[in-house]
Amino acid sequence: MTIHRNISLKPYNTFGIDAVADAMADCHTTSELANTVRTLQGRSVVVGGGSNILFLGDFHGTVIRPLLYGIEVTDITDRHVDIRVGAGVVWDGLVAMCVANGWSGIENLSYIPGRVGAAPVQNVGAYGAEAADVIRFVNAISTDTGAPLRLSADECMFGYRRSIFKHQLKGKAIVTSIEMRLATSFAPNLDYGPVRAAVEQYGRPTLANIRRAIIDIRRAKLPEPDDKGSAGSFFKNPEISEAQADALLRSHPDMPTYKLANGMVKVPAGWLIEQAGWKGRRQGNAGVHDRQALIIVNHGSATGTEIMALAEHICADVRQKFGISLDMEVVIV
Repeated sequence: MTIHRNISLKPYNTFGIDAVADAMADCHTTSELANTVRTLQGRSVVVGGGSNILFLGDFHGTVIRPLLYGIEVTDITDRHVDIRVGAGVVWDGLVAMCVANGWSGIENLSYIPGRVGAAPVQNVGAYGAEAADVIRFVNAISTDTGAPLRLSADECMFGYRRSIFKHQLKGKAIVTSIEMRLATSFAPNLDYGPVRAAVEQYGRPTLANIRRAIIDIRRAKLPEPDDKGSAGSFFKNPEISEAQADALLRSHPDMPTYKLANGMVKVPAGWLIEQAGWKGRRQGNAGVHDRQALIIVNHGSATGTEIMALAEHICADVRQKFGISLDMEVVIV
């Protein structure tokens, strides 16, 4: 374990917020992680790739980084492969490895930033796929005792950008690894948005071609972290009642809607934000991305409070125009 004191967090969050933490603990094994939480005093926050977090200012406490690596095949048949992946593994590196091995299930989740440990917490998803589709178990430790925890997919209570780790176990557990089941046969998932058309540009729908197409789509509308700091999608796509959706469609007939199995209707937050006039706008050093209104960007020297102020203004305008409240996807610290 390595302890850093008074460390700048700028390299450790993709927003590029220049905040300072009192301490940072780099934990390379589960035993180091367990010992850290047992002996820790004061506030703490877990940071993996820093791609879904916004620091509002200096953090007076300890940042814990679970640098737990390794990808292990635990079972393989002619139909599936089971793997255990450490929380510190880079998510897109995992996707690339699975595609190269012909293992299907997460190719639509290509080019999502961050580490594996965040995947079950956020239930990362994109283009018709979610981490919950392939996760069988999540291994973690209790922040109270350092004792190991093992939760099945059902116990994780996965939903749209949510899990038990964001609610009942928020601040009470740290993910150490996930266990996934991937298919060794291939059934392409092409029916979300522009995926099918993007894949056709490369020919038939192979795993490699789907990955290439997804990366193309994301690069076309998302900023590269080295270009402008961001945390990807800042807001969740809201779910509203069918009655509210029908009422809004009468005044906004071009509003995209997606009916859900639970009877609710999903509306793209990016569309709402764009219609509220925020796409491409800048407020001080913070702004809304000019190609994807769902993304707030740091134009170079924004503070966390500047980013947050912009987000609150966007929420207020969307609520006033549509009567819809936006929920933030980004973790605020």
